[in-house]
Amino acid sequence: MTDNDSPHAPTRRATCACGQLAIECVGEPVRVSVCHCLDCKRRSGSAFATQARFARDRVAIEGRSSTWSRVGDSGGQATFHFCPTCSSIVYWDIRDLPDYVAVAVGAFADPAFPSPHVSVYEGRQHPWTLAIGQLPLDHDS
Repeated sequence: MTDNDSPHAPTRRATCACGQLAIECVGEPVRVSVCHCLDCKRRSGSAFATQARFARDRVAIEGRSSTWSRVGDSGGQATFHFCPTCSSIVYWDIRDLPDYVAVAVGAFADPAFPSPHVSVYEGRQHPWTLAIGQLPLDHDS
């Protein structure tokens, strides 16, 4: 029995900013990764994007979504599901990985979410992201 098969497997919920679109994921992600490609930076509006992949049969989706597809730097196609109200991307389907769903880690809004164990497109990484953990903390925020 794997951790994902355990009756005590964690259930995590990711939502858009307004809460209309949600995905509930049971068990641990099969992969948590950081991507530094230019398209993921544009999509996330950040210096990198973080995703968690879950087995498709371990997720439940609630709410309405609009979709947008693109072909990435690797040549693979992804279809992004975003809230038609607030426009937050919550999850996406990867054409070459039909048994999995990728979820934006930020949509879980969980500081204790498992950390990434894979990083891709490091050649496009902002050098300053390596020093994020060394920045002074702002205790007023």
